[in-house]
Amino acid sequence: MYVVTGGAGMIGSAMVWQLNEQGITDIWVVDHLADSEKWRNLVKRKFQEYLPREEFLERVQTGALPENIEAIFHLGACSSTTERDVDYLFRNNLEYSKTLANYALSHGIRFIQASSAATYGDGSLGFDDDPALLENLRPLNAYGYSKHLFDLWARRSGASRLLAALKFFNVYGPNEYHKGSMRSVAVKGFEEIRATGALRLFASDHPEYADGGQMRDFVYVKDCVAVMWWLAQHPEVNGVFNLGTGTARSWNDLAAAIFAAMDRAPNIIYTPMPETLRGKYQNFTQAAMSRLREVGYTAPMRSIEEGVTEYIRGYLAGNDPYL
Repeated sequence: MYVVTGGAGMIGSAMVWQLNEQGITDIWVVDHLADSEKWRNLVKRKFQEYLPREEFLERVQTGALPENIEAIFHLGACSSTTERDVDYLFRNNLEYSKTLANYALSHGIRFIQASSAATYGDGSLGFDDDPALLENLRPLNAYGYSKHLFDLWARRSGASRLLAALKFFNVYGPNEYHKGSMRSVAVKGFEEIRATGALRLFASDHPEYADGGQMRDFVYVKDCVAVMWWLAQHPEVNGVFNLGTGTARSWNDLAAAIFAAMDRAPNIIYTPMPETLRGKYQNFTQAAMSRLREVGYTAPMRSIEEGVTEYIRGYLAGNDPYL
């Protein structure tokens, strides 16, 4: 059987979808639903049990888990980059993760953990997942720091030789609808264009980048879960790895892909960069993907044209947007 924490979230529910695609339904989904709409991400999925995260943690601590767990995909975390309660972030993103990792490693269970590209901070040191560079990273927010501390713990304790952690870059795709303002521009742009006929992007506040020319590594959620499934099948592959496409694309490129998928001519309006972001906006991200390729992952990553077209025409523009 398999455990997916954060299993009702975007990437977590996509991982459950991936397992279902493999014919696997013996799955425990762990999450904290409360009054959110995340439950909708699970309606079409097949799994054995749903457990609130507190109950799952208690079972971990008391050793009351099944003996036939093959892998734990630990995707549950507070992912808000504006969360101010740092103690909460440390409890939820660091200590909880360490507890699960220690349990998995002591019981011979494959453990795959979600890290984040937020660990790279302002990007001035690049986006290279070389383990030798890990100690030099300086995250800019408490969320990124909590993820970085787990990566450091795994390296210093030796656990990184037995588990895989993935630094997700800009993930977009189905089942992100509950995320509010944290949803990708792919879905927010689709909704804005459908409502107004235009898409607003931030004007640049940096002389090296044209308006809309700021760049990100946009990665489709289905490609992310394909990597995780591959890692589950290759327990000999361990360490911290980037998970993006390896190619930075501009916001203008993304906008063009959205308009094309909607069969509309581009109509982009550039709005001033908010004062709160001036001088702090990340103008470029690009995952170095050579290490993941070198250990044997060969499947191609979708371009934004491919991913956005599938996302919009296959999900957003249809009657059922969910995986």
